[in-house]
Amino acid sequence: MKPSPLLIGAHMSIAGGVALAIDRALSVDATAMQIFVKSNMQWFAAAPFTEAELKAFHEHPRRGELRSVFAHSGYMINLAAINPEFAEKSRRALKDELIRADQLRLPFLVLHPGAHMGAGEAEGLAKIVAGLDAVLETLPDVKTRVALETTAGQGSSLGHTFEQLATIFEKSAHPDRLCVCVDTAHLFAAGYDLSTEEGTATTFERFEQILGLERLVAVHCNDSKSGLNSHVDRHEHLGRGKIGLAPFRFLMRESRFATIPKVLETPKGKELAEDRENLAILRKLAVKS
Repeated sequence: MKPSPLLIGAHMSIAGGVALAIDRALSVDATAMQIFVKSNMQWFAAAPFTEAELKAFHEHPRRGELRSVFAHSGYMINLAAINPEFAEKSRRALKDELIRADQLRLPFLVLHPGAHMGAGEAEGLAKIVAGLDAVLETLPDVKTRVALETTAGQGSSLGHTFEQLATIFEKSAHPDRLCVCVDTAHLFAAGYDLSTEEGTATTFERFEQILGLERLVAVHCNDSKSGLNSHVDRHEHLGRGKIGLAPFRFLMRESRFATIPKVLETPKGKELAEDRENLAILRKLAVKS
């Protein structure tokens, strides 16, 4: 039996239309892709998707070659905001993005849980739960789930421990509509030592014990410019940062993660040469010597 292709790719620009992101992903031989569903630096989309845009995406002749396509939310959303106006705007923005992701038939939308802005961890987590519940209750027919991303813990950002994410699941009225995306650079900066395969295995054992591997839906494969437990979010190309190649070797060879898409969020130019180089590293690491 022919082995399944590796489920790897990168975040791709939607400039010029969402369908063009497919072309960009395929140009680097990706089988997985992450996209924004609108400009990530604006609260709301300038206009709804047109029928032509949706048709171009769904009926792209090579759409089926991407085995996993999912979305990442805009960075302005903060469900833990203490400013009522900002918090409400964050909820509306998340709702808008979930609708757009659902129109693209994407399985989940990656979201940074939020930053408590000095209110404290307990209050911040409570606000995140309330925000998620409020948004999801207004979208009973939307199938796209929210994938909470592990964070570096920079500033007052929450979601940098598995326990914090577990609290959100435990308190949520809709835990079945939530899942998790882990970011290797964020885990390392948050204090999870991925610099060895043993440390990586231990980290995912903790994940399984606290959250359950069934909740893991994606991995952001990024090295880190910042050190262990630095709580500084800075991505680097694979093997060039403080982490090294150990976690990526583990992830690419561990059978339990074979069906989990692994995407890059590393710096790159318009020609995507850097994506090709990093994906080549992942492919090489997948080969057991």
